[in-house]
Amino acid sequence: MTNYKDEKQPSYELQTIEQPQKPKKKPSGWFKPFVSGIVGGTLALGVYVLTPYAQHSESSRANESSTKTEAVSTNDTSANTSKTTAVQTSNSSSSISSMVENVSPAIVGITNYQTQSQTAAGFGDVNTPFDESQQNQNKSSQEEETGTGSGVIFKKSGSKAYVLTNNHVIEGANKLTVSLHDGKTVEGKLVGADPLTDLAVVEISSSNVTKAATLGDSSSLRAGETVIAIGNPLGEDLSRTVTQGIVSGVDRTVSMNTSAGESSINVIQTDAAINPGNSGGPLLTTDGKVVGITSMKISETGVEGIGFALPINDVKPIAEQLLAKGKIVRPYIGISMLDLEQVPNVYQKETLGLKSSQLDKGVYVKDIAAGSPAAKAGLKSEDVITAINGKKVKTGSELRHELYTNAKVGDAVKITLIRNGKEETKQVTLTQSESKEVSS
Repeated sequence: MTNYKDEKQPSYELQTIEQPQKPKKKPSGWFKPFVSGIVGGTLALGVYVLTPYAQHSESSRANESSTKTEAVSTNDTSANTSKTTAVQTSNSSSSISSMVENVSPAIVGITNYQTQSQTAAGFGDVNTPFDESQQNQNKSSQEEETGTGSGVIFKKSGSKAYVLTNNHVIEGANKLTVSLHDGKTVEGKLVGADPLTDLAVVEISSSNVTKAATLGDSSSLRAGETVIAIGNPLGEDLSRTVTQGIVSGVDRTVSMNTSAGESSINVIQTDAAINPGNSGGPLLTTDGKVVGITSMKISETGVEGIGFALPINDVKPIAEQLLAKGKIVRPYIGISMLDLEQVPNVYQKETLGLKSSQLDKGVYVKDIAAGSPAAKAGLKSEDVITAINGKKVKTGSELRHELYTNAKVGDAVKITLIRNGKEETKQVTLTQSESKEVSS
């Protein structure tokens, strides 16, 4: 089988939040901020009591006096209520401002440097057979800034401190630098990274670190809850920019293309503004606890305010394993696969023997690695996997998610598959991943 064209692509483009690229020569006046102010008006509601002009008896005057007193009392109450609301709003804003000030020392900027080849100008640049050796001598390489991102200090231990960020922020770096809250820049050392979850941990010296952020509980988040994002949109010129929004949705699952293949991950959806350079920064609750790491957004004309963050409850075990081992050890099954929906329906029916109700629902096995757990369990090329341990899987992303989330090395899992139109179950004992290939 060869690759098939997927005719069922989603209508939007999901992208990691790319790092702002560093130009070779930074032109003056590259950024001109525009500030727009919003002037708010206050509407005062008064109570006017009309007394009949024809009645001027003592009793009516008494009633008038009583009515006026009541009106004044009502007006005072309304004014007090308005003042109370204003005070409450002010206190809320003040509380968020205080939170931001408190947590900001734990927010950092990360710069990715990569080696770039250059050729020095000179007579040796003339392309003739006689100057090839001279041309090679004039070639040199140096580290250049290729992008910036954000991060959050989540642990301080002795002389070291550790920063959480995205894998795509540090990927391919020959050198990392970390800019701190006080403006100082220190060298960063990569502890470990995981492309499939887009997470990385960077080590720095703790000598200038005054604050480590508190990790919260992302499972307690509810749609509509206020959240704050802090990071470096468009680079360090706008470092530690604060944006506010709400949790638009929880327990979303999205597919993401990574350097290790396609991955299906659980995310928090938010409308808090996140832009290039925000990658790796924290998503915070109003009490200053980190509940997510900003990572992706939908980038398409006409789409606004749809960003995603990795839930901190999913991040914690990855970070702990990266700290302990420098990598993530995942179970290995030993197959290369394709989403069944990418296989032509005619082939599904006539060659694979699938019924109409089974079309496009499963994972097509292209090849089996020799000596792999799948091979030992009796799986074959052109099998269609439909479930793992009874949990249905319709795509390769769902299969990987189930395998990596709910199984571990040494587990025996039940694989439900369709072969020649008939359903079978195989028991596969998972081993440790032998390569960087996804789901192998």
